[in-house]
Amino acid sequence: MEVLSRGWRTDLTILTLSGSTVEHHPTYVVVRTAENPGYRWGNFLLLRRPPLRRDLGLVEELFEHELPGIGHRAFGIDAPDGQPGELAPFADAGYSVESAVVLTATTVRPPPRPNTSTQVRPLAGDADWAQRVSLDLASHDGGADGFGDFTRIKAAAERRLTETGASAWYGAFDDGRLVASMGIVRAGDRVARFQEVQTHPEARGRGVAGTLVHAAGTDAFQRLGATTLVTVADPDYHAIRIYRSVGFSDTEVQLTAERRA
Repeated sequence: MEVLSRGWRTDLTILTLSGSTVEHHPTYVVVRTAENPGYRWGNFLLLRRPPLRRDLGLVEELFEHELPGIGHRAFGIDAPDGQPGELAPFADAGYSVESAVVLTATTVRPPPRPNTSTQVRPLAGDADWAQRVSLDLASHDGGADGFGDFTRIKAAAERRLTETGASAWYGAFDDGRLVASMGIVRAGDRVARFQEVQTHPEARGRGVAGTLVHAAGTDAFQRLGATTLVTVADPDYHAIRIYRSVGFSDTEVQLTAERRA
């Protein structure tokens, strides 16, 4: 299946680089991450279009066939101009549905309220990556059962990507303590994909995230050779305002439906 959305194309590129398998079929794509079966967006189906109500059972059977033994259900829709209402069959069946925004930028500008008390630099070494895991846990208030193991596996995959030169992971440090982090991954055709901007709850509201996004974006243009930056954000979460404040524009939507194990 030819993937139309730049958001999904960059997602699939990153998953492939991280060790997931991406298998294309005529009307859907299967993503499998064998080492992390609880990773919902590492084990999912990307569909050409959302199913009609009468076809939802067939789509769920397809998931069971392609991803046997996976407890959750996760579906993406490759519809750059899709509408949230198209996910109604999933919502009516008890799925959590979301319509995220894909944003792009060809240049970045300084944030309106830059932070000058933190040092922004790439993560390097065991201590930095251990702090990356701790920050993830703090940002999710510890997470649900098994979240710690999931986070450590994901951070290890992120670190492998940085060590091969496929990505860079940046941190904002306050007196040696990691208070915010984000990744940038080379996604082909001089496109770089932003990954998971996180700020420690105690450091929010200080302009740290905007300063980090601007510094990392500038580095992506200068050192990684990117000409376009891509990210995906929840329209109701504060991070989207940070991206827009430094020059990102809304270009697509990304529709998803999931049901936890």
